[in-house]
Amino acid sequence: MLFTIFKATNVRKLSFLVFLLCILISFKDQNADTKRDLNDSEWSSSSSSSTSSSSPRDWSPLMQASRAVFLSVDEEDGEEPHRNLEYDFYRDSCPEAESIVQEMIRYLYKIRSDVAPALLRLVFHDCFIEGCDASVLLDAAEGNDSEKDSPPNESLKGFDIIDIIKEEIEQVCPGVVSCADILVLAAREGVVQAGGPFYPLFTGRRDSMVSFSDTATNELPPPQADLSETLASFSSRGFDSRETVSLLGAHSIGVIHCKFFQDRLYNFGRTNQPDPSLDPDFLNLMKAKCSNISSTSSAPSPSFVGVPSSSTSVAPSPHFDGSSSSNFDCSPSSSAADLHSFEDSLSSSIEEQGVDMAYDGPEVGFGTVYYRSLLQGKGILYADQQLMTGEETGIWVRAYASDVSMFRRDFALAMMKLSNLRTLTAPMGQIRLNCSKVA
Repeated sequence: MLFTIFKATNVRKLSFLVFLLCILISFKDQNADTKRDLNDSEWSSSSSSSTSSSSPRDWSPLMQASRAVFLSVDEEDGEEPHRNLEYDFYRDSCPEAESIVQEMIRYLYKIRSDVAPALLRLVFHDCFIEGCDASVLLDAAEGNDSEKDSPPNESLKGFDIIDIIKEEIEQVCPGVVSCADILVLAAREGVVQAGGPFYPLFTGRRDSMVSFSDTATNELPPPQADLSETLASFSSRGFDSRETVSLLGAHSIGVIHCKFFQDRLYNFGRTNQPDPSLDPDFLNLMKAKCSNISSTSSAPSPSFVGVPSSSTSVAPSPHFDGSSSSNFDCSPSSSAADLHSFEDSLSSSIEEQGVDMAYDGPEVGFGTVYYRSLLQGKGILYADQQLMTGEETGIWVRAYASDVSMFRRDFALAMMKLSNLRTLTAPMGQIRLNCSKVA
């Protein structure tokens, strides 16, 4: 009798568990449908919106989605678990860190606006090669060649900017904030200062103890690449066609130096003739801008994203006038030697000929002019113009040319993804005291 009752009870429990499982499966299916509907609604709303900037609080769904990426922690038996990237990672150990980065970039941007494309290009070169680990900042050392010395990186700028910020943070929180975090945060603030979108970032990255010169030489996408090569290069880092097109909107800012596209003007495909796809009037314009460039001179192959300007000079402000909730001093005297050196290097820099990306100014059409130029066949770099030769990439070029809010959202999402590529977290890597040297 007791056995019969016990058996019946177990059957009821099993039936109830099966019933719960069916309900869970049903909810999962409904949730998937709801997400699809929400996505469609979101993109419809995004397309009709004319908002040109976003505040951090608007990104809570993105923050939740991004956070989920880092919740799968490897905790094998006998091994110390890796820490995850976190939002506001330094809230206890160095709560002023992000404010210091923000205010320093604001100050330096007033001195020289081309810090924005320089930092954008620098973070791309770092993250695209073995992840966002600040390996691109390392100088050559015994047994380890520097990524700085690889041909695609020879024209990189912005190292001194990171050094200035690092020195300022070290005075407040010594040995706490990584160079990798400083770089991604500085690049974001540069984008914002140039009129681009704000995007949330997780922090807690650690710095690499080695650099990857050969990888940088062989795997950074060149500006002479055809479409298939460009897409394959970005795909190898997990970016689809849409994300690739949006990331290349980084070419909205800065000046492309003549040496990086001179082959299109004089010797395209070693034919001793201009690129036949160039609009004749645009060809003459570029030749006029690059009148002193020899048709036979050679130049190192740069990477794809942003060749920063070194031709625009802005007088430095004698006093910092930005607002800040923190109590640090971001005036020139706070890192006097570095800031004066930075200002001197700007005033004495040799101007290089180039073509401005025709950016319209802060908060006005970030990205739109770039995509519209591609529609008109006036892409400066060959690989840029190649985006119009693909059906899918051409669709996104046209979409971004007509809808600034869609581009800004996609660009922000792509930059978040780029900034999270193959990051090192504790116990891996280290916190460098000097960004150019292993601790």
